[in-house]
Amino acid sequence: MKIAVGSDHRGYEAKEIVKSIVTQMGHEFVDMGTTDNHPMDYPDIAYGVSIAVSNKEVDRGILICSTGIGMCIAANKIQGVRAALCHDEFTAGVSRVHNDSNILCFGADQSGEVMLRKMVETWLTSEFSAGRHERRVAKIQAMERGCDPRELKA
Repeated sequence: MKIAVGSDHRGYEAKEIVKSIVTQMGHEFVDMGTTDNHPMDYPDIAYGVSIAVSNKEVDRGILICSTGIGMCIAANKIQGVRAALCHDEFTAGVSRVHNDSNILCFGADQSGEVMLRKMVETWLTSEFSAGRHERRVAKIQAMERGCDPRELKA
């Protein structure tokens, strides 16, 4: 897989670790910034990664800021993005299996290197289970188009 990886200044060090994990797992990464720990605005990075995912230039994305919250909010503004804020390997796995998340967001300030590795490895190896979850993802996609998901047939 080709993974877009981005962070703001607070997530820069964690991003460097993520890049090595992605490579160790046999995947390719695209570093979408930032390039150091000088202050910058997280929406700029979230936009770049999200557009790359939405346009299918990459298979998935990973976004990191101090809490992961800002990155997740910003990423989910882009059509076709299902960014998930995760805190451990359980939430990372469920975000893929149930929600078909295509961007993993997490907070560098809350995730040590061991947990960071567990989340990334779990998220990259988990697959969408479809089934009953497929209908729910379709409803999210309908909402992106401005449709009422309650009007979709079960």
